[in-house]
Amino acid sequence: MLQTMTISLAPFDAARIVLDHVQSSGMTVECVGQHATATEAGHQMALLIFEKYYMRTSSRASLTVAIENLAGPTTAVFRGSGGGEGALFRFDWGASADFASTVVDALEPYETV
Repeated sequence: MLQTMTISLAPFDAARIVLDHVQSSGMTVECVGQHATATEAGHQMALLIFEKYYMRTSSRASLTVAIENLAGPTTAVFRGSGGGEGALFRFDWGASADFASTVVDALEPYETV
């Protein structure tokens, strides 16, 4: 399930915070892709893609984060995935949720209600 947070930061500032926090969350974390774009009107969008190796599942989990202010306040939308055992089962022992929680940890101080 996609998670969404509305935050008080500009997207590029939030992306820097997420990038730093997620990469410092473990030795096996790697940012495997990022993209940022801005419009002439001042709107911003950042996309971050991470991978992390989980020993307990002997697999890699991914985390995709999109942060934008195209239609109003800055919104972060993110989802952890992968991390499952075997080809037939999607049970990941909580690896994807654990990985996604690093975004919540990074942005929670800036969350607006």
